[in-house]
Amino acid sequence: MTDYNLFQPYSLGDLQLANRVVMSPLTRNRAGAGLVPTEMMAEYYAQRADAGVIISEATQISRQGQGYQDTPGIYTPEQIDGWRKVTDAVHAKGGRMIAQLWHVGRVSHVDLQEGGAAPVAPSAIQPNAQTFVNNGFAPVSPPRALELDEIPGIVEEYRQAAANAIAAGFDGVEVHAGNGYLLDQFAKDGANTRTDAYGGSIENRARLVVEVTAVVAAQVGAARTGIRLSPISMANDIATSDPQAQFDYLVDQLDTLKIAYIHVFEVPTQVAPFDYVGLRRRFSGSYIANQGYDRERAIAAIAEGRANLVAFGRPFIANPDLVERMKRGVPLAEVDPSTLYGGGAKGYTDYPVATAPAVAG
Repeated sequence: MTDYNLFQPYSLGDLQLANRVVMSPLTRNRAGAGLVPTEMMAEYYAQRADAGVIISEATQISRQGQGYQDTPGIYTPEQIDGWRKVTDAVHAKGGRMIAQLWHVGRVSHVDLQEGGAAPVAPSAIQPNAQTFVNNGFAPVSPPRALELDEIPGIVEEYRQAAANAIAAGFDGVEVHAGNGYLLDQFAKDGANTRTDAYGGSIENRARLVVEVTAVVAAQVGAARTGIRLSPISMANDIATSDPQAQFDYLVDQLDTLKIAYIHVFEVPTQVAPFDYVGLRRRFSGSYIANQGYDRERAIAAIAEGRANLVAFGRPFIANPDLVERMKRGVPLAEVDPSTLYGGGAKGYTDYPVATAPAVAG
């Protein structure tokens, strides 16, 4: 049925997409001076505009929100102008682009923080994790716990970043609440031992995620708002004792906001049990599935109704024409891992499109 075809058009909130293939956020550490997006970044994203929608690399909402070297921000006029060049380039190719808004919380380093300050977190618990800083990988720095009166300021930074994203020409925004970063840290009791209104119970630990999503949706419109979740991912040394209950509750709260989508990083259930199908059924908007999908699994997920769209990450790095390759059954190019983080055009904008014929069948 074409209504359930990966390569057929789809309505995602207010956006009309050419297909159901999503380019997942991919940190590439190539922002310029002032953490401003560059012309090379505009070329990179425009090359991949055949995706139904591109979700930008994670983009910090403030200086405090930065956790890795040379990642772009969206809190200065220069950064907004730089992103406008990127979105203009994507739109010129007929593409759609969503900004992923990011605060890394404790996954940072003092050398990236203003005045060498400690990174912030819900609780002063240092993860066993590394970050990319000073042209190499290093352990993250010990964090300090956010004071209660600091939290409204962070919520406001998300709201302003969402406004900045629309000013920069993005078609929507995605709140990054996964992968062990700040919002995920608040949601999970492995990182959050607070005893105030933002810690302890499932409801309290979900509070900041819901507050941030609500102000973003109020700023840009719920139909242009999505969120990234990773219920059982242990990225950046994070865990929770009650992932199913926590994320069932959180998704129920997000559903009341009528946002456009949830974008779920699906760790295989053989690694840890989790009911993704049940989570998808709790949410009345669109469900974007992510993690380890290939052409066949993505087609099946759409056809069987387990997802509305499927996000691909690493395959988009080496295959700027990923959608066309998957349509034709052309083998995918392999990523050069030495060029993933930082550098210039090599391994970034120089991957060619396919010339090989489609594989039979």
